[in-house]
Parts: sequence; C-alpha cells; structure tokens
Amino acid sequence: MITFLLVIHGLITLALVGVILLQRSEGGALGIGGGGGGGLMTARGAANLLTRSTTILASLFIVMSIILAVLAAGTNKARKIDPTVAAKVNAPAAPASAPAQAPAQLPGIPGVPVAQ
Repeated sequence: MITFLLVIHGLITLALVGVILLQRSEGGALGIGGGGGGGLMTARGAANLLTRSTTILASLFIVMSIILAVLAAGTNKARKIDPTVAAKVNAPAAPASAPAQAPAQLPGIPGVPVAQ
C-alpha cells in the first residue's frame, strides 16, 4: 500500500515540477509558454490553466505527504523480541582465554614452584 502511494506521490511531484517550469516568469525571459497568437489557447487561458493545475497538484502533494507520514508512523509499533534471542544477547560473554593456573609447589618447600 505504501509503495503504491509512494509511486503516485512521485508522479504528482514530477507533474508539479513540470507545470511550474512551464509557467511564465515575472520578467517573461524564461517562460516557455505564451507568445504570439495563432496558438490553441491564448496566453491568458494558458496562464489560468497552469495556475489551476499548480494549485491542484500542490494540494494533492500536501495531502499525499500527510497520508504517507501517518501510514509510516503506524508501522513503528512496538514489537516483541524473541526470548531466545534476548537470552543470547544478555548472556555473559565467555572468557577469551582460560585463566592462568597457579603453579604447583613442591611439598615441604613453600614458595618454590615445580617445573612442568
């Protein structure tokens, strides 16, 4: 479900960017649409269409963003941990090497170690 909505959200985003780039700038130097007569639509009609399209696409973008945020927040529910895994994680670590043994001593002579 979220993947499908993300794809739709991406398409809305691309359409919004395209419509914004088609609009005429304030200076008119960067605008693609508009210009002389003889076109299918007048410059004013194209501007109205692009403005309405931008408004609709921006509204859809915001609504989709909110829906995706709510759905993503719902997937972060607390999950139970498998007790066997938790026991392994919390178990004390085995020593890396065996502890050194005290050297054997000669009977009758205290403090003198026996060579082995």
